Amino acid sequence: MGNILFVIGIGLVLGHQKTLSFFARKEKFKGTACFLLGVGLILARYPLIGFVIELYGILSLFGDFFGVIVGFVGAVPVVGPYLERPLRRITGATQQLPV
Repeated sequence: MGNILFVIGIGLVLGHQKTLSFFARKEKFKGTACFLLGVGLILARYPLIGFVIELYGILSLFGDFFGVIVGFVGAVPVVGPYLERPLRRITGATQQLPV
């Protein structure tokens, strides 16, 4: 249920046209296929296998955004300096948000 609401939420935030063009891009096809296959396997009562395949699809689809997320976390006033360095080491992100 949460997976379906996730896709609906993206559609409401970005709009239907931009959401379809994001998921239908040629370079994002493998991620979209894995995400939808994972959702289908979860609904078909294969939750562990479906979750792993869906997780790969999500990482493939939204992996480009992790650098932006790390930059945002580094800009948070109190916890940012403590979390920024370990997150940069894990993700290898170099992008920072302006302060």
